[in-house]
Amino acid sequence: MAATTHTVTNQVPPLVGYDVFTADRALSEAVERHIDPAVLPEARQELGALGQSAGSAQAQAWGAQANEHPPVLRTHDRYGHRIDEVEFHPSWHRLLGHAVAAGLTDAWGRPAGHVRRAAGFLVWTQAEAGHGCPLSMTHAAVPALRTDPVLAAEWEPKLTSYVYEEGLRPAQEKAGVLFGMGMTEKQGGTDVRSNTTRAEPVAQPVSGEGEYLLTGHKWFCSAPMSDGFLVLAQAPGGLTCFLVPRVLPDGTRNVFAIQRLKDKLGNKSNASSEVEFDGTWARRVGEEGRGVRTIIEMVAATRLDCVVGSAALMRQAVAQAIHHATYRSAFGGLLIDKPLMRNVLADLALESEAATVLAMRLASAYDTDTEEERAFLRLAVPAAKYWVTKRCTPVVGEALECLGGNGYVEESGMPRLLREAPLNSIWEGSGNVQALDVLRALQREPQALDAFLREVGKARGADHRLDAAIKDVLTELADLEGIEARARRLVERMALVLQGSLLVRWAPPEVSDAFCASRLGGDWGSAFGTLPHSLDLASVVTRARPVAE
Repeated sequence: MAATTHTVTNQVPPLVGYDVFTADRALSEAVERHIDPAVLPEARQELGALGQSAGSAQAQAWGAQANEHPPVLRTHDRYGHRIDEVEFHPSWHRLLGHAVAAGLTDAWGRPAGHVRRAAGFLVWTQAEAGHGCPLSMTHAAVPALRTDPVLAAEWEPKLTSYVYEEGLRPAQEKAGVLFGMGMTEKQGGTDVRSNTTRAEPVAQPVSGEGEYLLTGHKWFCSAPMSDGFLVLAQAPGGLTCFLVPRVLPDGTRNVFAIQRLKDKLGNKSNASSEVEFDGTWARRVGEEGRGVRTIIEMVAATRLDCVVGSAALMRQAVAQAIHHATYRSAFGGLLIDKPLMRNVLADLALESEAATVLAMRLASAYDTDTEEERAFLRLAVPAAKYWVTKRCTPVVGEALECLGGNGYVEESGMPRLLREAPLNSIWEGSGNVQALDVLRALQREPQALDAFLREVGKARGADHRLDAAIKDVLTELADLEGIEARARRLVERMALVLQGSLLVRWAPPEVSDAFCASRLGGDWGSAFGTLPHSLDLASVVTRARPVAE
């Protein structure tokens, strides 16, 4: 029947068919800045292709379908045999396949690998964030496995492969594999030293030393259809890291009893499970009793991915908000031209750019890999993980509000972003854990603070508000009275000072001026949209608009 009641007007066209990478000036400039000119053309080409894919209608459909049809646990087959398999929608596999083919699990062995991978991760997970979990864990498993050269030689080529093969088969039969990890248990959560899962050495090992049988459980084990998992268990010599394959070399299934899948707030496309081990075969990674030290590099890499993932969520939310305001009219004009809306959008754009610039600076430190950069990362990663992931939820919530009621409807995609937003603040240690980790580094590794101060000092003298903020941080550090209770305040200031210093050095003046005035100078309210009206807010918004020039 023909519609006769009204004509549909003033509805915003979908943000589709654009290059997510090229349209993001903060990200594309960071890639230009941190990649050697000899490698840059290749990197720019691959990221542009990935950006086109991420902005396509097809990728957006895959993302929606993977979340509308969440994974399903099959504990037994029709005959009653235990199979412990999780079924995913085909779109999940298409997303993973495209990501692996784009090199999002290969950072450790190619030129500028970490910057290229981080930029790709930031681009591609804007299409769908949930499948970023197995990508992140697979990427991060490499440094942990390198503590055992034999294991690294066996697994690293498959972890960094550009081929995705779904299904459970022996790893030696697959061209590429994915990894997960299992550390937390019911009784301890982040306090992994309280783990009770036991690891007993195999009396007559088949493949040499280092074989164990595990008995116990893991409370959170994401991506349970991965090919292998790094887990922590109590060996005779103390807490130890182990590699648990889903399928044994002879083709039989390892004991990996999936009890149930978590019913989560968001991250619906990704399966997070509770698993039990009962005589589960495993290989030791690193020495007995040094499990935390062995797995800590994996944790650091996944924490950086929490920063990158939050930057991706913020960028997509802000892009949607600015796109909406560009086309939507109200009260006699386009929303983007309204001074108050412009203030809100500029404020959101500042958070997004600051997160992106910081994430890419951390990735570049991994590529440089000097003693100085490693010391810098020791403080900067937990500080960034604390702050950037915490900013994600309010940014996405405000961006959703920019779309009004349309943003509150599932079809807009904004509710999915909002449900995803808190995750990275929890995964790999919540806010208190990150803040205490910063304190631990300050107390035990003075070279880390030296490296941090040298980094922010590179912008000294360029902005008086930044200079004053650096001085305030030094004052906080000089007073150790009640330092634990002040840890969040201190880490927040350190992260803001670091972001401000990077923006002063590399962002356009209108961006760094607005950031320093509001975040460091205190000329800001408690909600977004309270920037000083005298700033060049129109230029900030124009810069963040998701349209490539």
